[in-house]
Amino acid sequence: MKLKLGLLYGGKSAEHEVSLLTARAVSQAIDFDKYEVYPVFISKEGEWRKGQKLLGPVETVETLQFGDDTGKANDITSFLPAENSAQELDASTGNEGLDVIFPLLHGPNGEDGTVQGLLEVLNLPYVGNGVLASAAGMDKVVMKQLFAQAGLKQVPFVHFIRKEWKNNQALLLEKIESSLKWPLFVKPANLGSSVGITKANNREELIKAIDLAFKYDRKILVEQGIVAREIEMSVLGNDTPRCSVAGEVLPTKDFYDYSAKYIDGTTNYAIPAKVSDRLQKSLEDAAIRAFKVLDCSGLVRADFFVTDTEEVLINEVNTMPGFTPISMYPKLWMASGLSYSDLIEELISLAIERYEEKQQLEHSKDGE
Repeated sequence: MKLKLGLLYGGKSAEHEVSLLTARAVSQAIDFDKYEVYPVFISKEGEWRKGQKLLGPVETVETLQFGDDTGKANDITSFLPAENSAQELDASTGNEGLDVIFPLLHGPNGEDGTVQGLLEVLNLPYVGNGVLASAAGMDKVVMKQLFAQAGLKQVPFVHFIRKEWKNNQALLLEKIESSLKWPLFVKPANLGSSVGITKANNREELIKAIDLAFKYDRKILVEQGIVAREIEMSVLGNDTPRCSVAGEVLPTKDFYDYSAKYIDGTTNYAIPAKVSDRLQKSLEDAAIRAFKVLDCSGLVRADFFVTDTEEVLINEVNTMPGFTPISMYPKLWMASGLSYSDLIEELISLAIERYEEKQQLEHSKDGE
């Protein structure tokens, strides 16, 4: 019997469009002989809609966006498998709930642990990282603080919230300029896909960059720029994660921004990257340490800076990396001998494995 797989995508986030691209790409990699696939679309306003069963790969993102004529999925019991739900057959979609969810949400309200918490409450298997890893991995400041405690090397940074900037702008500018060297990169703390990130070469550009970042988040960080190679590693697994070959980002622009990642496709990649055996091992060790310190599961893409002396500095991890045709995560696994379809299959298996392990836990005192 086929498992009923729900693709969950869209969301109330500046990365809504990225999520649509990811959902389309994943639909093109799923084995429809093994799964009944149901799209679950979250609009920009936060409305959940469950669509008709997909009969094959989705060709356009427009197909993934449902209008008012589609049944709403605001009753969360509609996601439960039939044996766990009192709900009758859903006539609007023709299915009896979902057996496993594949969250394809990027950014806040999706990749940050909120949806993962909902799926935990529903006791549903889902692909990818849990609540803690998702939340910590989404917040760049918390993530960097945990990495620092784990002894992972990073570039210097300063962080602050909107109210601090409003009340103490002069002091913060002085702190930034005295502790960091130009150029600087300004980032919203809780956003990905390079949304809201700006490079600043002087104070005037820095102020504009900070104001822009605060449009996306109440907390931001300012990082010191560095002359280094940008190397990325894909990590896959639960308790015994493994790494792909290394990949190098070779942006043709000033830096690897949103447009380069998802729109114009101008960025070049070296896959596999030209790295020594020693450097490959250092990158693998650091990627797995980062994976474990955040208590990750399923998948992670770990991003690094590598200096000309082969010093490895971790930049960040992405707990829900993109699966678009030009995304690094699946490309690295394909270069490592794992096909796109097999990658999807393994991620679903890892989700079920983690779920089954959790079902063994006792939920009463002394196992009574």
